[in-house]
Amino acid sequence: MFYISTRGATDRKRFCEILLEGLAPDGGLYLPESYPQVTDATLERWREIYHRQGYAVLAYEILSLYIDDIPAADLRALCAKTYTAEVFGTGEIVPLRHLESDVWLEALSNGPTLAFKDMAMQLLGNLFEYELARRGDELNILGATSGDTGSAAEYAMRGKKGVRVFMTSPHGRMSAFQQAQMFSLQDANIYNIAVKGVFDDCQDMVKAVSNDLSFKRKYKIGTVNSINWARLLAQVVYYFAGYIQATENNSQKVSFAVPSGNFGNVCAGHVARMMGLPIAELVVATNENDVLDEFFRTGVYRVRGSADTFETSSPSMDISKASNFERFVFDLLGRDGVRVKALFSDALGRDGQFDLSREPAFTQAAARYGFVSGKSTHANRLDTIRDTWKRHEVMIDTHTADALKVALEHRTAGIPMVVLETALPVKFAETIVEALGRVPVRPVKFEGIENLPKRVTVMDADVSAIKALIADQCGY
Repeated sequence: MFYISTRGATDRKRFCEILLEGLAPDGGLYLPESYPQVTDATLERWREIYHRQGYAVLAYEILSLYIDDIPAADLRALCAKTYTAEVFGTGEIVPLRHLESDVWLEALSNGPTLAFKDMAMQLLGNLFEYELARRGDELNILGATSGDTGSAAEYAMRGKKGVRVFMTSPHGRMSAFQQAQMFSLQDANIYNIAVKGVFDDCQDMVKAVSNDLSFKRKYKIGTVNSINWARLLAQVVYYFAGYIQATENNSQKVSFAVPSGNFGNVCAGHVARMMGLPIAELVVATNENDVLDEFFRTGVYRVRGSADTFETSSPSMDISKASNFERFVFDLLGRDGVRVKALFSDALGRDGQFDLSREPAFTQAAARYGFVSGKSTHANRLDTIRDTWKRHEVMIDTHTADALKVALEHRTAGIPMVVLETALPVKFAETIVEALGRVPVRPVKFEGIENLPKRVTVMDADVSAIKALIADQCGY
């Protein structure tokens, strides 16, 4: 299996090369040359595997289609080490809960940081440690988070040999719980950087450092954001697991509703669908920062500046430049890397937008790729949280509420709609209290976390400053 850049670079790379690299040297994102196709017989075998042997073995089966430069026994062991009941609280790992007619919640938030990012990040930490030990090398991870990626990465990488984590986040724009999860960590290999700006400023800094190839190579910069293919690949597994749980046989189709900001989570669903998983629709749910909803409705992809990025009660989606969207556009435009580079490098830089509304590929996108979309506001979130609690006695977080609200607008009778539950309510307690007048249950290990000592550096959105910090801490 070889991987190529969405921007047309001609070199082909193996999985372990791109595992440690993140962005391609031409600024593009990596994708496999082609998606492995899953036959009906294979899907039936995986159905049996999930029910009899569990999530870790299913993960191995799917990952092994994309990873052929790690010995099979080692990859199987890495999956078994990652997906355990001890880490994820249940042997099912991602159990489905029936909510109402044709609507299900898939619990992705049982990991160490109570968010779906753990599903991929725990594996990524083990993959990094394995590959760095094999090479006798080290890696400096530079990331950007709007909330959950940061804590999931730090909890997965803390204490890992050969790994340092430099995590940027928008200063004052995450929930108090999210900030405390990250900033209270005292591990020597974890560095928190609060950037005066919004998430997109953080993401731009990460991309700028990654695009400085000499700095990137000297300081061995890698990424854990969903621009890293390995992380997105790990997320593909729970689409198969959700499908298997929601169906009795492979003749049935399932839709998935996904709260979307950076497009990584739903892009994993796109990959699963391209592999042959019988997905009817991929429902993209945004909050007030509705760049993706606007595209799927109009064909115009229009990024917003910092001043026009709203601070909302589903803060992990307060994103106006969806990095992973480039992967989908690459597929949409027939994998034309030259065209993708012109759109994402040139048109966005020059005009802040591009328009595909007249492209035949866009007009056929819903039918070919299954994407539909919708938007949710703060008032919608409150209403959905209240309604779900009143009718089902199920408490959901703000991002899951966005997804459920839009899911109910798109459900089709007889087709299961699986809503991805992306975080536990305690991470956004302020809004839960506003909606329900009650404080969500908090796991004992997180009691009093907001009062712990904080370890964080506040800085301007300055690429040279982040480079200087990395260089100083690395000492070479």
